Amino acid sequence: MPRKPRARHHVYVVELDDRVWNNGRFRRANPDYQLGKPFVYVGMTGLDPDIRFDKHKAGIQANRFVQEFGLRLLPALYERYNPMPYDDARLMEVDLGIALRRTGYGVWQA
Repeated sequence: MPRKPRARHHVYVVELDDRVWNNGRFRRANPDYQLGKPFVYVGMTGLDPDIRFDKHKAGIQANRFVQEFGLRLLPALYERYNPMPYDDARLMEVDLGIALRRTGYGVWQA
């Protein structure tokens, strides 16, 4: 009998400072951004999201936008999905980013 994958991965969403909009790459990735909606980074990790956020801010395997513009985690956008197996987390990271973009958020994904 094959083993069931362990649910130990997480998706997470980091709110980014409004200044991220000054970055051309970020703007080009979000042509349908709706004024007033948050800017966010959507990621996936095998760590607790709080620990992963701290690592981003410390420059450890960091995404540039989170390191420079990351303000806080937005658990209301991701808590209900966690934890999950690795493959599910990989898919959920993409799906969550797409869903947030559809609602007008400015989104960055690695």
